[in-house]
Amino acid sequence: GKSLLTSSLCHTCLCSCSNGAGSPIMSEAVKRISTALNAGDGNPDLFCAALQRSFILCVDQAHAVHPNYAAKHEKGHAPKMNDGMVIKRNQNQRYATDSITSFIMREVARRAKLPPLQDFAIRNDCFCGKTMGPIISAATGIRAIDMGCPQLSMHSIRETMGVRDFTHGLTLFKAFFLHFRGVDSSFE
Repeated sequence: GKSLLTSSLCHTCLCSCSNGAGSPIMSEAVKRISTALNAGDGNPDLFCAALQRSFILCVDQAHAVHPNYAAKHEKGHAPKMNDGMVIKRNQNQRYATDSITSFIMREVARRAKLPPLQDFAIRNDCFCGKTMGPIISAATGIRAIDMGCPQLSMHSIRETMGVRDFTHGLTLFKAFFLHFRGVDSSFE
């Protein structure tokens, strides 16, 4: 399998414009790459197989439990800084995470001997932002997970995160490229 890494630094990527997360850019890229790697064979089954084997890590930051606002977190879903990466969940599908994508990343982290991944779920009576994950996943059918490094004061002028979480994140991303195929094939 081949790996594709994309990056976006702006929240306007959430829009449905011609180059936003809801646009056909991702599926077109996968279609062109799968066709090129198969000697120009335009077989739609190859494209569908490529989508089925694909996986999106939608990664930015995650809310760590803030000592002044601990009540905003669901019990058992209060990530701590310097304790590892966070899987983000939302019952209203504002994040792309599901049980399978969560299992895959937990197993990748386990194989990399990282701390267990933490969970973040905002209370249902609190507003939750949206990421690119569910938008791209809905537009392409590619499995996706939303993750991040835990931090305090998101979107403020004094965002704060733990140094160890930066290292945990980097190690997890490297481990993803090493272990994803093996973990994913264990489902087949």
